[in-house]
Amino acid sequence: MTEEAKKPSMYDNVLQQFNKTADRMNLNPNIRRILAITNNELIVHFPVKMDNGEVEIFTGYRVQHNNALGPYKGGLRYHPTVDVEDAKALAIWMTWKTSLAGLPYGGAKGGIQIDPRNYSLAELERITRRFTYALGDNIGPELDIPAPDVNTNAQTMAWIADTYMSTKAPGERSQNQHVVTGKPVGTGGLEGRDRATGFGVYLNIRLLHESRGETLEGKKFIVQGFGNVGYWASKFLTRDGAIMLSVQDAHATLYKEDGISVDDLYEHSKPRKGSIQGFDGAPEIDPADFWGIECDILIPAALGNQITASNADQIKARIVAEGANGPTDNAGEKILLDKGITIIPDILCNSGGVIGSYFEWLQNRNGELWQLDEVMAKIEKKITEVFHKVENKVSEEQVDWRTAAYMLAIGRIETAYIQRGIFP
Repeated sequence: MTEEAKKPSMYDNVLQQFNKTADRMNLNPNIRRILAITNNELIVHFPVKMDNGEVEIFTGYRVQHNNALGPYKGGLRYHPTVDVEDAKALAIWMTWKTSLAGLPYGGAKGGIQIDPRNYSLAELERITRRFTYALGDNIGPELDIPAPDVNTNAQTMAWIADTYMSTKAPGERSQNQHVVTGKPVGTGGLEGRDRATGFGVYLNIRLLHESRGETLEGKKFIVQGFGNVGYWASKFLTRDGAIMLSVQDAHATLYKEDGISVDDLYEHSKPRKGSIQGFDGAPEIDPADFWGIECDILIPAALGNQITASNADQIKARIVAEGANGPTDNAGEKILLDKGITIIPDILCNSGGVIGSYFEWLQNRNGELWQLDEVMAKIEKKITEVFHKVENKVSEEQVDWRTAAYMLAIGRIETAYIQRGIFP
C-alpha cells in the first residue's frame, strides 16, 4: 500500500477526534449514535453553458450534519478536491464550531468540484447560479445558510442570494436575503465580515499570550496560505509588533529573517489571484524547509491535513494556531502535543468567521445596519468569552485545547437532546 493510500482522510480524523472526546466525557450512547452520522448528503449534477457555447456538467455537494441547535451553517468551497467525504468531515467540524461559539446553528458544508482559475468570471457566475438553482429549497435562511470558503467570496454569495431570492414570490424576496452570509456590504453584507476569521485567529493568539503574561511584540510567526484568513491574521499580528518570517502557498514559499511586509505582499498577490510567487520583497526557499523554520507561532491557513506524521517533527513553533479547517491530522497532533506545543484548535481559532456570519444573519433578519467598530467589538467579546471557557476546561480536565473545545461543543448539543428528547 502506498504512503498516500495509508494517509487518513479528514473524515477519519474527525471521527477519531469525536470518539476520543465521547469516551472522555462519557457521552450518552444514544446521542453518540446520532452525532456520529450526518443528517443529509446532497449530490447534484447540473449543466452550464460555457463562453464558447459548449455545455459542461458540474458536480456540487451539500452535506448537512446536525441541526439540533438551529439551522445548518457552513461554507461552500470551489476546489478540485471537493468530494462528499471531505464535505462530511467539514460539516461535522462546523457543528462543533457553531456549538462551541454558543450560536443557534448546526453544521453543514459543501461546494463544487472545480478549479475556478480555469473559468471566466461570467462562467463562474453561471455555474454558481445554476448550482443554487439545483440545491433549490435544500438551503434557506431558516434551514441551511451557506457562506464563503476556499475560492469563494462575497461576489459568489451575492450571486447565490440573488438567484435564491428570485425563485421566491415578489413579496417574499427581501425576507430571504439572509439565505447566505458573507455578502458584499452593498447587498446586505456585514461591515468587517471580510476580516472576521483572520481577526479571530489573531485574537486567540493574543489572548493565549496574555494568559501567559506575554505580548506579541517581537514574536516571530510563519503562515501557510495567504488568502483572506492568512492575510488578515498576519495584518493584525504585525500591527501588535509580531514579525512575519515566512509565507507559503501552493506556488511559492517566501522567507526573510528580518520580516516580510504584509501590506506589500498583499498588494503583490492581489492582481495574481492570491499567488505570492514572484514577490521581490523576500527570497523564495524550498517548500520542504517551511515547517522547520524557527518561530514562535505557526498559522496553517490553507487546506486540511497539512501537518502530519511526516512533517510534525520538524515544527519548532511553540503555538500552532489553526486558521484552516482540519489542518492537523491525528498522528501529527500527537507529535506536536508530545513536544509541548500548544494547538489552538480550528473550531476555536477560526470561529471569527461564523460569529461574523451570525451577526450578518441577525442584521438581515432584523432589518438593521451596524457600523464596523460595533461589529468588531461584538466579535471580540464573543471570541474572548469562548476562549476563556476553553482555557478553563483545559485547566479543569487537564486535557489539550482541542479535547477541551470538543467537550464544551458536544456537551451543549448533548444537553439540547436530553432536554428535548427524540421525536417521536
